[in-house]
This record gives sequence, C-alpha cells and structure tokens, in this order.
Amino acid sequence: MAIGAGMSCVKYLLFCFNLLFAITGLIMLIVGVWVQASSHPYIDLTDENFYTSAPIVLIIVGIIVFIVAFFGCCGAVKENHCMIVTFSVFLLIIFIAELAVGIAGYVKHQDLQTSIVRHLNETIKDYPTDKDVKSTFDILQTDLKCCGIYGPEDWKNNSIPIPDTCCAGQEIKNGSAAACTPDSPSFHKVGCLQKLVPFFNDMALLLGGVGLGIALVQLLGVIFACCLARSIRSQYETV
Repeated sequence: MAIGAGMSCVKYLLFCFNLLFAITGLIMLIVGVWVQASSHPYIDLTDENFYTSAPIVLIIVGIIVFIVAFFGCCGAVKENHCMIVTFSVFLLIIFIAELAVGIAGYVKHQDLQTSIVRHLNETIKDYPTDKDVKSTFDILQTDLKCCGIYGPEDWKNNSIPIPDTCCAGQEIKNGSAAACTPDSPSFHKVGCLQKLVPFFNDMALLLGGVGLGIALVQLLGVIFACCLARSIRSQYETV
C-alpha cells in the first residue's frame, strides 16, 4: 500500500531507528553484564535491591530490544499496521522500564553510603566466626586495597586482629609469611568505605545514564511509529 511522501520519509526514518535500537540493545546488554560482573563480589555489602535488579533489567531489556526491532523493521518495510502498533506498544513498555532504571540510578546513589555503613557495621563483628562475612571482607580489602570500614582501627575497636588481607603481600620471615601490621610496607591505610562508595556510585550513575539516554532516543521511535501507523490506518479507511 502506498503512503504519502512525508510518511514515506517517516517510514525510512523508522527503519533506520530500528537499526539504532539493535545497537542500543547491544549496549544495554553489555553494560548490564559488565555491571553485574563488576558489582557481584560486593553486592552483599548494601541492602539496596537496585544494585541486584537493575543490571538484570538492562540485560533482559537489551535482549527484548532485538525482538522489538524485528517487529519495527518488518512493520515499516511492509507497511503493516498491526506490526507497527505492536512495535510501538513494546517500545513504550521498554521506554518506561529504562526510564525507571535511569531515575532509580540517580536516586539510589544518594542513599548508598548509609546502606553500606549499616551493613558493614552489623557484620564486621562476625568476621572471625562467619565464613561468608570473612570472605566478603577479604575480597573487598584485597580488590580495593583497603582496610576496615573507615580505617584499620575498626578491627581493633571490634577486638579483632588485623586480617592478612589488609596487606598487599606479607614479607617472608623464617620461611613463613609475616603478620600484617600497621608497620608492614604493603599495609592498606585507607578505609574500604572511602573506595567502595565511589565504586557503587559510578555503577549507579552508569546504569542511570544508559537507561535515561537510550529511553529518550527510543521515545522518538515511538513517536515515528505512531505517526506511521496513523498514516497507514488512514490509507485503509480511504480505500
């Protein structure tokens, strides 16, 4: 079915936008997987569910975008009203999901430090007896090269010897590793909170930026699709 010259332009713009959607879907998939992998070792340190759910949402949405782009391309090329309407509905749902992730990313990073401090203060005393807590703190102190919550004195305040992971690598004395002390050359003097909060904030801002940025682009796609669908429907009505 032929459509007007103006709508013909919209048709090809919509087709080009679908190629862009495929790329944005790939971007969301990559960002979601990267954030999920990067934050996984520390995810138990915060009570905020956002850092668990947001990367998964991006991964799922990224996969769905490929399917939605198929409907958009076929609908635009074949001028199929039903497929274009289906495309518009799916795209609008994706837009809402991405907008929610974007807004949550910018909101949640403000409450992050309180959540992390509360969790660390509640669990540090269990370091000697709880294997999961010990593993979490050891990974944190090794990866971020830090010690304690605010600093090494947190271990002393909880009557716990300074863990070996507060040192990057112990000296070998008499055939065995020397104890990690504040005098050790590789001793981590910075508290983990100082490094952990910026790490999670960067993750939240990245998720928020990707979600909002791509959502705005896809909103244009919804507008183009609705214009094309209305034009095709009017052509049916005039026949």
